[in-house]
Amino acid sequence: MTNTTPQDAAPGGIGFFEKWLSVWVAMGMAGGIALGVIVPDLFAWLAGFEYASVNLAIAVLIWAMVWPMMIQIDFASLTRVGERPKGLIITLVVNWLVKPFSMALLGVLFFEHVFAPWLQPEDAQQYLAGVIILGAAPCTAMVFVWSQLTKGDANFTLVQVAANDLIMVVAFAPIVALLLGVTDITVPWDTLLLSVGLYVVIPLIAGWLTRKALSRGKSAEGADKAVGDFTALIKPASIIGLIGTVIILFGFQGEVILTQPITIAIIATPLLIQTYGIFAIAYGAAWLWKTPFNIAAPCALIGTSNFFELAVAVAISLFGLNSGAALATVVGVLVEVPVMLSLVAFANRTQGWFAGRS
Repeated sequence: MTNTTPQDAAPGGIGFFEKWLSVWVAMGMAGGIALGVIVPDLFAWLAGFEYASVNLAIAVLIWAMVWPMMIQIDFASLTRVGERPKGLIITLVVNWLVKPFSMALLGVLFFEHVFAPWLQPEDAQQYLAGVIILGAAPCTAMVFVWSQLTKGDANFTLVQVAANDLIMVVAFAPIVALLLGVTDITVPWDTLLLSVGLYVVIPLIAGWLTRKALSRGKSAEGADKAVGDFTALIKPASIIGLIGTVIILFGFQGEVILTQPITIAIIATPLLIQTYGIFAIAYGAAWLWKTPFNIAAPCALIGTSNFFELAVAVAISLFGLNSGAALATVVGVLVEVPVMLSLVAFANRTQGWFAGRS
């Protein structure tokens, strides 16, 4: 019998932690729900570490996930990202011209028609508002994790996140206002700016400083090896950060999950269809456009994932903490991690579809 270390590669080049990631996440979900019911005071205490709807305990765990990806960014190569614009074009088209509107259409279909016999009209409108807000908020932090798990191009991932964040500043409120039919939307700038600072800027600076320290006095080949060895060493911390995030998220909502399972299933249905559908559109477009896999995977995954902190904050500010809209954004958080992991696994299994592209 051979010993398996965290860095040992499983078949297909997937490490031990990644190979069994769905198991760890399932255990984290179950453990979070159980702990949320058994020790609710613990999660109430953790919830208190919050500013501008951004939970600082989760922020620390996300740092652990994002930091290894940031170390891999070669700042000298960022200027060459524009030489391969296909992935960025797909990202922006899907995120801003497709996703918000497809989410609105699915919400109307399911909440006002398919599930209408089981919903009060006012509840249906609240759930519709929540999923629309989610659909208009593309991911900022977690896409670094999904990109890392698919061995995506770190430089491209940073550029696509930056581009989405810049567009979000001017496009988020008008799109939500258009789809919700309201005009008095106030973007929670403190949430938006704090999230970008915590999840992008600070880890990016930390990654740059770490890469600089690892590369000091080494040749280009030696620096690449040092960076690769170090990121492999800290990979378990990144996975632990992901599992910790899952435990906290599900712990916060453990009681809701157990007391309102039918409502959660109803809200989750259009969200699941939207998630897999958006991924299929972006991933299929990347394949048809002959985009290399390390660009295709992150460009498809960023549109599929959501900026849940912003969505939750906007839903609460518009409709209230206990509203159906706020609940819908929370359901988006709950389904995102397991669904995204299934898409990461699918992308890794289909990497061969993109063989030979560069």
